[in-house]
Amino acid sequence: MKHPLSTIALCLAGLLGLTNSASAQPAYPVRPVTLTVPVPPGGILDAVARMVIPSMAQTLGQPVVIENKAGAGGNIAATAVARSAPDGYNLLVGYSMFHVGNPSMYANLSWDPLRDFAPVGMLVVSPHVLAVHPSVPAKTLRELVDYARANPGKLNYATSGNGSVPHIGVELFKQQNKLFITHIPYRGAGPAMLDVVAGNVQMTVATPPSLKGFVQSGKLRALAVAAPKRLPQMPDVPTAAEAGFPGFELEAWVALFAPMGTPPAVINKLTDAVKVAMQSPQVRASADSAGVEIRYMTPTQLDSVVRQDIDYWSKVIKTANIRAD
Repeated sequence: MKHPLSTIALCLAGLLGLTNSASAQPAYPVRPVTLTVPVPPGGILDAVARMVIPSMAQTLGQPVVIENKAGAGGNIAATAVARSAPDGYNLLVGYSMFHVGNPSMYANLSWDPLRDFAPVGMLVVSPHVLAVHPSVPAKTLRELVDYARANPGKLNYATSGNGSVPHIGVELFKQQNKLFITHIPYRGAGPAMLDVVAGNVQMTVATPPSLKGFVQSGKLRALAVAAPKRLPQMPDVPTAAEAGFPGFELEAWVALFAPMGTPPAVINKLTDAVKVAMQSPQVRASADSAGVEIRYMTPTQLDSVVRQDIDYWSKVIKTANIRAD
């Protein structure tokens, strides 16, 4: 029969062994971290991911690399990250329209924004501007609404594609103001913008970098910014609220997400790295040149935005009966 002291000693030894084993686990991260981008190289989503990786890599002490997994409206990338190990080494660069819009636009989606992803942090937002061709007899947003009501079906609007942020945004504006304006979807923002500038389509909603040059040259007329405040790039353009339409706001966002189940300590390290990156002068300069606004958010804040946007956009999408191409 073992002496009670011997039994206690064995238990203590076992506990010490467990403690030593736990302390021997390597601290995260010990290898490169991958940011999975749901679009091809180029474009604003890819550019935002690339502008934060130098700072994140320095903070984490490991390389941060980009992997572009384009296709199926962001679903290929989202599915891949959702099914990856929840260890902090594979993150999704989430785009608002994919992350909160796809669940309402795709049947039988293989991933869920709330069930499969843990928020890491918001990176940037991209405000949108409503603009018309000069042939449209409206110099204010109020005049545009009055003209559209007096001429139902006469106005068309161009977007970068079915289910895009501009598409959802104009459908929201139509629903809010009971307007009949026809959607003309294009395969990309470039062709859409060219047809508006040519006068083949009367109006569009797009980001400031896409519009600024055409507005300055008089080829397009910017009527309102669908954002809470005026834009430094276009200071003379009023917000929709200033123009008398406070319910019309349209901002796309880019954020980082990890697979659900990623340990809180790992999420915290990633969140800290994102916060440092967003405060970097280099990142701020890159954001300004890209026409996006840095708006860092914690995981809790980002989770709140995701839940609010899912509820908000699902109503717009279902009312307009929007389906992905």
